[in-house]
Amino acid sequence: MKDFCGTPGTVLGLVLRMSQFVFAAGSIASMATTISFFNLTAFCYLIASMGLQIIWSFVLALMDLYALVRKKVLLNPVLISLFVVGDWLTATLSLAAASASAGITVLYFHDLGHCHFGEECQKYQISVALAFLSWISTSISSLIMLWLLAAG
Repeated sequence: MKDFCGTPGTVLGLVLRMSQFVFAAGSIASMATTISFFNLTAFCYLIASMGLQIIWSFVLALMDLYALVRKKVLLNPVLISLFVVGDWLTATLSLAAASASAGITVLYFHDLGHCHFGEECQKYQISVALAFLSWISTSISSLIMLWLLAAG
């Protein structure tokens, strides 16, 4: 396998994983500080999806950090295959959750005009925006992993 930017065990790989973690954690924190997010299923799905994203990206960030300390690049084909499946799964779930939550946010708060809460509506919007940012970094790393698997 070739050594691309964003390969597991490189600095860019660690940066991608940490950005996934930070954006997903921010999305959960923003949503969880509202008082009524649990009333809408899409928002609960967003919390669950971002929770899975946090766990996945944190574990892989630890692996990247370990590989950086040991000065190794993680290019085992079985490991890359696992990364591809995990990244594509979490990317799909993150996109679905962010899209559903964005649709509910637009419909409920803008089209129907039920946003009388002010600050709470902004927290929903921030949470959805951070979920999309997490998805963008996840999709970048999943494409890199797919490229690595195809090149190997």
